[in-house]
Formats: sequence, structure tokens, C-alpha cells
Amino acid sequence: MRMIGSMPSFRFSRSPGLTLVAFIGVLCVAYAVAQLVLAGDISTLVMSGLVFVGIAIVVAILNDWRRGVYLLLGWIVFEDLFRKYLGNNMAVFFAKDILTIVLYISFFAAKRKRLLKSFRPPFLVPLLIFIWFGVIQMFNPNSTSIFYGILGMKVYFLYIPLMYISYALFESELDLRKFFAFNSILILIVATLGVAQAIIGPNFLNPTVIQDDIRGLSTLYRAAPISGLIAYRPNGVFVSSGRFENFLIISWIVALGFGGYLLLRRRSGRNLAFLSIALVGVASIMSASRGVFMWNASSALVIVAAFLWGAPWRQGEARRVLRVIQRTLLFVGLAILFMIFAFPDKIASRFAIYSETLSPDSPTSELVFRARDYPLKNFLNAFGYPHWLTGYGIGTCTLGIQYVVRIMHAVPMGVAVENGYGQLVLELGILGLILWIFMSIAISVSAWKIAARLRGTTWFPLAFVIFWYSFLLLGPKGYISFISYQDYLMNAYLWILLGILFRLPKLAEETIQSEAAPDLASANGQA
Repeated sequence: MRMIGSMPSFRFSRSPGLTLVAFIGVLCVAYAVAQLVLAGDISTLVMSGLVFVGIAIVVAILNDWRRGVYLLLGWIVFEDLFRKYLGNNMAVFFAKDILTIVLYISFFAAKRKRLLKSFRPPFLVPLLIFIWFGVIQMFNPNSTSIFYGILGMKVYFLYIPLMYISYALFESELDLRKFFAFNSILILIVATLGVAQAIIGPNFLNPTVIQDDIRGLSTLYRAAPISGLIAYRPNGVFVSSGRFENFLIISWIVALGFGGYLLLRRRSGRNLAFLSIALVGVASIMSASRGVFMWNASSALVIVAAFLWGAPWRQGEARRVLRVIQRTLLFVGLAILFMIFAFPDKIASRFAIYSETLSPDSPTSELVFRARDYPLKNFLNAFGYPHWLTGYGIGTCTLGIQYVVRIMHAVPMGVAVENGYGQLVLELGILGLILWIFMSIAISVSAWKIAARLRGTTWFPLAFVIFWYSFLLLGPKGYISFISYQDYLMNAYLWILLGILFRLPKLAEETIQSEAAPDLASANGQA
């Protein structure tokens, strides 16, 4: 008989020595906890608990890398909640990187032991060239510290192997639905808490005393320029409103794709999917973020048009695509109506901000300025720095440089622009920008080919939204603000979703074959 595991199983009732040791250990832990509680040192108590939880998660990931994907995703989403209550603790901040590396070790160890599904992405060459150039830029003489380069390499490239892991994760359609159902639950929790904070205010989900590094990120307000109405910009479970807004953009796109897929496949779980769509729609409005409002409204229009274009018309399933649109409008509309009647003042301030700053008819409209003039001006400002041709080195104006300055005592670079492509010029030089654009086009074209290949099938909604998210993040959104790509949340989702996308054609083929097998067997039996 094959041995399932190598972990020993102790029977404490037959091992008095082990029982005594365990009992003494429990007493010591209880005593230490009691002393921390009496001293009022709750932060140390929570941190100690997180250490034990982290060890348990590491063991679980090493035992099963598939479970590790869900654990890592859950930790990435909720990490900030612990971090801001623990004084922006850096151990918590870097925990996700440790878990990611442990997941890679577990996956590649499993891959050596047995055959796992793998693939070669069509954009591998442009990707490797960009990584190679990033390695060279670590040693750019214009950088004041190698630690900027290490930070840049981590932010840019650490999560790329998640693409291979997510590709191997799905062995059946059940695995696919399980993953997106889990993601829908995460979306529901985060969106609900975000809406609640938008109503209650910054005292909810934020500690009474906030660390200086993140205080300004979680206490932001926006005022309507004409009416003077003020709205709080919630950060939810995250340390900043910006990361919460990024999560809403991801969630809106993915939730629409999952809802469309479920309706076409006639599978259970539709209520969960469309409830998450409704809550993300409300949270997007309550975020008081003009960027979220515009990105999600634009994505909704593009995705609806794509669903109509890619509907399985030959199979007579177009009615179901129309049902996706109808159900989305119904759920989101009902959620907004509830907010209007339950919290009229809160939602009125948001509508005032959007109408007064985005409407072309408004005298205080900033639509053209924020969408065109301001990003272009900042892009051109990058060429005002003396080393724009070769750049200042990867990571020199990357998200998180304040920690390099504070912890590693690196000399501040003092280079920055508020434009994504301009930031690439400052970090990697003009050649780096060209390589990034080349890689982005290669990824987007490859993703589009998969989506077009699945046109007319029930898998198209998922394929298209993954293409759209990839194109949006690497293209338009990356041009406006490269911090979006550097946000570990959006970065991790990008590579996970790309792995799913390239697995979809094979998964669809295998599912069709498995569904056709019983019918073929029945036909042979009748014959």
C-alpha cells in the first residue's frame, strides 16, 4: 500500500511524555498571552498570532500548491487590513512575497515529481527581452542605491510565474467555477465593507491612530466644485483609497465575465455572481473616484458590445447574452435605488462630484484636462530630466521607494512624473519604454487571438474580459499611471488571469469531449 504522507501521527493518550510537553507548552503560551493582554500590548499579541497563522499557511502551501493559490490570493486581498492596524508593519508588507516564493517552490517541486500541464506563452520572447533589460537597469550608474533596483525587479517581475501556476491549476470546468466563485466571495466582502465605510466614515475599518506613512492615504475627501458637497473616499480593507479603487476596476471586469459565462453555461452560482456585480457597481459610485467611475463605465460599454458580437448566435444562445445585460442592469439598478432611498445624502454627494467635474456641459468640468492634457503634460515633463535617454534605473520612482529610503537609508532620487509612460522613461530610458510597448502589444494581441478563437462559444465572456483587463492595464491605464501595474493586487491578477486565458481553449475542448462521451456511448448502445 502506498504511503499517503510522511507526517507521524502521535497518540498522546499512549505517550505521557509528549502529553506533558504539550500541556506545559500550552500553559506557557497562555501565560505569555495573558501578560500581553494585561500590558495592553495588543499589537504584539496580534503579530504573534499572525506568525503562527503564517507558519500554518506556509505548511499548507508546501503540502498542496493548488491550495496555495487560494491562500495567496486571499492574503493579497486582505493583507492591508492587518498592516494598517499594526502600524504599517513591514513584516506584514513583505509576507505576500514570502508566500509567493513558497508557492513557487511547492509548484516546481510538484512539477518535478509528476507531469503538470505547462505551456509556452506566445509573447515569451518580448517578455524575456524586457526582463533582461530590467536586470541591466538594476546597475544603472544614475541610481543612488542597488536597493532601488531590487525593489523594481520585485515589483515588475515577481508575480509573472503565477501565469504558469494558474494554467496548471485548472484540470476541469469545475476547477474554473470554483476559482471564480471564490473570487466572487472576496469581491462581495471587500465591496460590502467599502460601501459601509463610505457611509460610516473613516473611523470604520481604520485604526484610531494611523501610521504617518499611510495616514493621508486613508483620510481623503473630495468636494464638488459648484455645490460644495463633500464625499469621503473609502479605502475599505486596504491602506489607501487608490488600492481599493484598483480592486473595484478588477472586480467589475471579472464579475461581468463570470456572470456572462454562468448564464451561457446554465450553471449554478448566478446569484452570487450578479450580487457581486451589483455591489461592485454601488461601491464604484460610492468610491468618489472619477477614475473608477469612468474606467468601469467604459468597460461596461465595451464588454456589452463584445458579448453581443461574440454571442453563440448559431446555437440560438443570443437571448442569454441579452439576459446577461438585462440582469446586470437590474441588479445594479436595484442596488443604486436602495442607496438612494436609504442614504440619499451620501450618494447625492457622489453624483454631484461626477456631474460637476466630468460632464462636458459643466463649467468646472475636468474631463478633457484629466484624460488628455494632464497626462500628456507629465509625459513630456519626463524629457526635461537630464538622463531621460538612459533612465535612472529600474525601481527609482517605483511604488514603495519610501520604504527603501526609510529602511535601507538610500539617497532619495527626486525624480517623478504623474504619467505611466513618463515614469518608464525616467526608470528605463527611452529604449525601456519602447520595449514595454512592444511587450504590451504582444501580450494584448496574443490574448485577443484566444478570445477571438472562442467567439461563438460559452467561454467567450471569460476570455474577452481577461483580454480587456490585460489590454487596459498594460495600455491605456498604464499610460495614465504606471502605478496601476506596480500595484501588487493588479499585477498578481494580471498574470493569474493570463494563465487562465491560455488554458481556456484546451479546457473548453476537454469539457466538450467529456460532455459528448455519454451521448456517444448511449448512441452506440442503442445501435
